[in-house]
Amino acid sequence: MAFRREKYVPRGGPSGGDGGHGGAVYLEANPNDNTLLRYRYNREFRAERGRHGEGSKCHGRMGVDTVLAVPIGTVVFDADSGEQLFDFTEAGQRFRAAKGGRGGRGNGNPRFVRPWHQAPTEHEDGSPGEERHLRLELKLLADVGLVGFPNAGKSTLISRISAAKPKIAAYPFTTMEPHLGVVSADPDAAPGNGRTFVVADVPGLIEGAHEGAGLGIRFLKHVERTRLIAHLVDTSDWNDRDPVHDFEIIEHELAAFSPALAEKPTIVVATKLDATTDRTHLEEIRKFAEQRGLEFHAISSATGEGVTELVRAMANALDRLPKPAPAVADAAASTEQDDHSLAEEHGDPLEEDLDEEDHSAAPHGEER
Repeated sequence: MAFRREKYVPRGGPSGGDGGHGGAVYLEANPNDNTLLRYRYNREFRAERGRHGEGSKCHGRMGVDTVLAVPIGTVVFDADSGEQLFDFTEAGQRFRAAKGGRGGRGNGNPRFVRPWHQAPTEHEDGSPGEERHLRLELKLLADVGLVGFPNAGKSTLISRISAAKPKIAAYPFTTMEPHLGVVSADPDAAPGNGRTFVVADVPGLIEGAHEGAGLGIRFLKHVERTRLIAHLVDTSDWNDRDPVHDFEIIEHELAAFSPALAEKPTIVVATKLDATTDRTHLEEIRKFAEQRGLEFHAISSATGEGVTELVRAMANALDRLPKPAPAVADAAASTEQDDHSLAEEHGDPLEEDLDEEDHSAAPHGEER
């Protein structure tokens, strides 16, 4: 609240300016980021507050928005309700995580000054910004997911068909985190004309994974986005387990995690042909796949036998499958609508700036 005291201005006049709106906090998909690690240790973020109004009807400065970069594939949840708020599937997508507060009105605001009330002492405080607690999850964006028991040959296969370089060793649980590889299905095609797709190598599963055995199922959320599953089964002489039983165990673990995973189209892949002299296990899993109506391929990632045919089969299967739609629609329109509604409600002469507000939001760290 302020009054002008100036020569030739009878009895002064109301001159209190309005306060500035606070900034908002946004999440934005950045193609150069691939982890949420920064939010594991730094969990609270605030946008700049709006500045106070001043005399001579000077309007306070608007607060600056805070923009937090997240990888493509990040899913935003409300930490309190568990509701999914947004799904980042493309670079540049932006989601308003929390809306800032509205600036107050000084006694010089036309809302208070009237011909019959020329020296108002009324003023209006601003409203506080929004505070939200968010949970962020990163789900890799891949077309094909490789699943199977540890040492089934997943890492060797993805290193053979793409430029990915996962750790490969002759002991279980060599892969401790998912890996992505871009695969070219038509290497002889002209540059830019061949079919390409993304493959995800997921750490191996064992029986009881849905109850926390081994590495558990914490990585299976990365397979949820895939359109096709390649189920690798070791049929080499070194493996004395029943390949059909192995397939059924992994299938059960997928279904226990998400029924939708068990319903995804599947290609059965028998691996390590170069180390297979006894074809008994190979024929067992081939016959099983035929009975289930599943496409079957036998390969050797070490020698390349059958790998080209498998890659083309994956590309052909993906051509027949529709691309998934984003789980949550773009929130930009609703954000803009909320801003205009707020402006109309308060009758503020600066409605167009209402998308810049002050807030604090606390995204939780990456779940891996």
